[in-house]
Amino acid sequence: MIRTLIIEDEPAVRKEIEWLLAQEEGFNFLGSATSVSESLILIKATRPALILMDIQLTDGTAFDILNQLDEINFRIIFITAYNHFAVKAIKFGALDYLLKPLEENEFKEALAKIAGEGVNGLLQQQQQISILKSQATHRESDLESRIVLHTLEYVQVLQLKEIIYCQSEGGYTRFFLTEGRRVMISKPLKFYDELLPEKWFLRPHQSYLVNVLYVDKFLRSGTIVLKDQTEIPVSSRRKDYIHQHFNHID
Repeated sequence: MIRTLIIEDEPAVRKEIEWLLAQEEGFNFLGSATSVSESLILIKATRPALILMDIQLTDGTAFDILNQLDEINFRIIFITAYNHFAVKAIKFGALDYLLKPLEENEFKEALAKIAGEGVNGLLQQQQQISILKSQATHRESDLESRIVLHTLEYVQVLQLKEIIYCQSEGGYTRFFLTEGRRVMISKPLKFYDELLPEKWFLRPHQSYLVNVLYVDKFLRSGTIVLKDQTEIPVSSRRKDYIHQHFNHID
């Protein structure tokens, strides 16, 4: 049985989560908390294996809870109404989250994933939590920021400055990295276009996302040439945007 806590300050949502959890086999409901202070007491008292955790609470945030714990020996599924900053930090760490209002099938899938990953999932998450914490304090434009990429075989941790460019391949994205490395991720390019900071990553074409750190020149004919001489096409409707970007670099 997976010992499970709920941290949620909205009574109706909390009751809904409790009801959904009760439908799932293999999960032991330990109790619920509604604030940062109450959560810290309950976590230390019950030692859960899983917490379903709202991000915004009456006296702080989920980040406040995590920052005050010496160890995080439990899995987390974040639950939130859409908050751009919080969700972006979670995506950088590739952590699990559910948006309000909750959708029953997504809830079931999230719990099934937790149940299937076991100890390895906890070890991966501990590294991902460190990414989330650093992202919560870094500026969006910081190329030292780290990001987690999930492949079928492993979890890849990168600094943004290691990403040269990304290429769309259907519903997948291939990352071209420094030192000739490549990583294929089962998420569309649009996901990373929205996630990566626009100051450093340009979308010159629907199939490409480019780190400006590695741009050598922009040919007026409609091509970006990277420092390794890779040529990236620029769509006709994005030429003006690309040209203005390079004209306004600090």
